[in-house]
Amino acid sequence: MHNKLGDFIRAHRERTTPASVGLPGAGRRRTPGLRREELAQLCQVSPTWLTWLEQGRPVSASVKMLARLAEVLQLSAAERGYLFSLAERLDPQGEAGGTEADVALDAIVAAVDAPAYILDLRWDAVAWNGAAARLFAGWLDGPSPNLLRFTFQSAAARGMIVDWPERARRLVAEFRADIGKHAEHPAVRELIADVARGSAEFRQLWRLQDVVGREGGLRRFQPPSGGELRFNQVTLHLAERHDLKLVMLLPVGA
Repeated sequence: MHNKLGDFIRAHRERTTPASVGLPGAGRRRTPGLRREELAQLCQVSPTWLTWLEQGRPVSASVKMLARLAEVLQLSAAERGYLFSLAERLDPQGEAGGTEADVALDAIVAAVDAPAYILDLRWDAVAWNGAAARLFAGWLDGPSPNLLRFTFQSAAARGMIVDWPERARRLVAEFRADIGKHAEHPAVRELIADVARGSAEFRQLWRLQDVVGREGGLRRFQPPSGGELRFNQVTLHLAERHDLKLVMLLPVGA
């Protein structure tokens, strides 16, 4: 089986110069870049473990170790994300973001006239526009807005989401599909446990093990002001941050 993770690590090891990581580079070297022993020393792991990892043997690479590899090999943000993806691990740095990233996300939703918000892997809302804030009062104006918590732990959600039981059922199945291989990530497990503690409906739906892809289509809401609002939901993943998704609610007939 082709070892993509091992090939990726080896390629970047061989292009990392000893001088760039503070090692002497004098003398003849048969290996371009860093030797395995040097990379292992810098990452504080055994050379045998690193050899097996590069050869594709069944060894486990922790999040901490992957982060150390990315640091020593001086990977870019895109390269680091690819490393974690190959190892089937969730990059904690990818979740953290930063001021520049936050400004970019805010600019994306601000450019949309319709209600729009951005969710991360846990379905925490990380950016939204004014139209979304007005529509989802009671959710997006909270201290740490999360779509799953809002749906199952807020009386406002049950009142405004038309056909709440069916939407809640689909939401749980979509969330299970979304988290996929990251279901055991501590932050994801913490969220699931928290929502389960506060909602018998969620506990029952989670036990069903239903999985469906996130779909667009008609979404209906009944705001406190009265009447019914109808939208077509469109969800897009961001190219540079695959853990983020842009959700837009386009008014029906617009």
